[in-house]
Amino acid sequence: MTHMLPSAYQAPAAIVLLVGGLLACFAGYRLFKVVLGIYGFILGALIASSAMGADQGALALILAYFIGVALVGAGAGALLLHFVFAALGREPHVLLVIVAAIAGAAAAMALQRYVIIISTAFGGAWTVIVGGLAIAGDRAAARAAEKANVWIAYPLNPAPGEHWVTAAWILLGIAGLVTQLRVTAKGKK
Repeated sequence: MTHMLPSAYQAPAAIVLLVGGLLACFAGYRLFKVVLGIYGFILGALIASSAMGADQGALALILAYFIGVALVGAGAGALLLHFVFAALGREPHVLLVIVAAIAGAAAAMALQRYVIIISTAFGGAWTVIVGGLAIAGDRAAARAAEKANVWIAYPLNPAPGEHWVTAAWILLGIAGLVTQLRVTAKGKK
């Protein structure tokens, strides 16, 4: 059996996931550097035995900020194009996909604030769910971790019989998005 973290660290890691997820979901834009630090620490803890340590994980996330925003936009542009063409029953030409990805990346860079708010709201919501499941000792999550199954990393593909997780993620993400837009990110540039 393969575990992501030694059992002695699982409860504290679950608490960090839960608290970090709540901060990201509801105050991600206002506390963006803190959120990057928490996620960098989590990333560093997960891969500490390989290429980088926890402190370098936070630095890597800060350096990857602009690339991440551009990639989110590029992916959204390409996805939107695919939705349009799927409605027409066709496949888009590769050059159209490239143009849509470039346009999406440019739009995301122009709208960084909103990309950060949406990303932190939904990313934080997922982290809250993962942390909450780990604290609650969810059997499906435990089995997935024991078998090195990574379903828990993909909110749109939950474990069999755990479809409520996707609905909870979407509702919590929307709550975080609304909270950030109306309260925590309001007036902060």
